[in-house]
Amino acid sequence: MNNHPNRKKLRLEAFDYASSGYYFITICTKGKQHLFGKIVGNGLDRSELHLSDLGKLAEQQLLAIPNHFCGVSIDQYVIMPNHIHVIFILNPTACTERSRPFPTVSTIVGLYKSGVSRVAGFSVWQSSFHDHIIRNQQDYTEIASYIANNPRKWLMDRYHI
Repeated sequence: MNNHPNRKKLRLEAFDYASSGYYFITICTKGKQHLFGKIVGNGLDRSELHLSDLGKLAEQQLLAIPNHFCGVSIDQYVIMPNHIHVIFILNPTACTERSRPFPTVSTIVGLYKSGVSRVAGFSVWQSSFHDHIIRNQQDYTEIASYIANNPRKWLMDRYHI
């Protein structure tokens, strides 16, 4: 008998995560370790992130994702000391080569995470990730604002531990 609690399903059931759309993704470091840098300033209005070497690697690998996947682009992102927020845009109709299936959000994130960990030489990430399908302009505007303001709100961030 399994005494572990049932894990909450992380993905929207019956949704095609390879379909066109905007996807807000949050990926955390293993144990929420502050691996990507530190917030310099007061953690509020005058704050900015200074990336560590690993943070710079994570950013380089993130920005390279569109080079590896046709029809995938990065709209907004922020790298924080222990997590990353990014909005991916998937547009499978932009791909002329259809010799293989269009990647899902999980495939893109999984290959990104494994690539960063491989180059870093250790397991950087917690398992899984959080996703939110952006459904309309208001949703997009709120999320884009959240990403842009994340470093200035670090002291109030739920990932600030």
